[in-house]
Amino acid sequence: MTQLIRDPLLMVGEGWDAYRLIDSGHGRKLESFGPYSFIRPEPQAMWSPRLPDWQADGEFIPGSDEDGGGRWTLAPDVPVQGWGLSWEEARFTALPTPFRHLQFFPDMAPVWQWMRAQLGDMTDAETLNLFGYTGVGSLALSQHGRVTHVDASKKSVGQARENATLSGMEDRPIRWLVDDAAKFTAREVRRGNRYDGIILDPPKFGRGPKNETWRLEESLPGLLADCRQLLDKNSRFLFLTVYAVRMSSLALAGLVQELFADLPGTIEHGDLAVQENGPEGRLLPTAIFARWSNSG
Repeated sequence: MTQLIRDPLLMVGEGWDAYRLIDSGHGRKLESFGPYSFIRPEPQAMWSPRLPDWQADGEFIPGSDEDGGGRWTLAPDVPVQGWGLSWEEARFTALPTPFRHLQFFPDMAPVWQWMRAQLGDMTDAETLNLFGYTGVGSLALSQHGRVTHVDASKKSVGQARENATLSGMEDRPIRWLVDDAAKFTAREVRRGNRYDGIILDPPKFGRGPKNETWRLEESLPGLLADCRQLLDKNSRFLFLTVYAVRMSSLALAGLVQELFADLPGTIEHGDLAVQENGPEGRLLPTAIFARWSNSG
């Protein structure tokens, strides 16, 4: 029977050569993405900045729309077609987007490492990346076997395929699918398929390729129930992240516990965070998570 660990955890990203959190405060954060630095809104940075003056190559100015509207102001030397970055063997393109991020989520780096650790020395694993975006997580998983990457955005899946080519991984067994994550998962259940691991990063609100509506609080329980049907006692993990909602990680863990009660393993929950540059850097929370793991 699955055991729930009640005490929350922190999964902390410390940055690497391609990404650093330089400073944060007064509702903003200063980050470097390779050779360029950017200022972005960050409501959870309620403290004061440590640096007296922020110099940046670009800044995202939020609009009045709390769901993410706004615009970028960029220096002339910021490449309009993006620039290359890397995480371990994965290569990808960074580019400021209208949604305030830069085509990947650096706080997910410890998650990618954790998933690899769960799969261990497996080279024939079947893994599923739902809401896979531009595919860095899929590339990280692909060294362990076949990956099914699902996202409703044709543009995002196209960029994911380009990132695979940049990484020299275009021949790896990755299925790139433009599809509604909930509908695809339901079909997989009907087909009787199974996976060794699933990662899902659902948005607060979204629409599928055929205008399907996704609302997190309404749609997540059904999707997670279908994910459970795709896993069994020999599966290794499920990892769920949630951004920008008024919800506790304990609530996510409670939902996972209900659905996974008949499986062995452990359920944990907590916060993703990024550490400011330097050994004494503050921790900036970015998302909540719940995860199920099974060592077999």
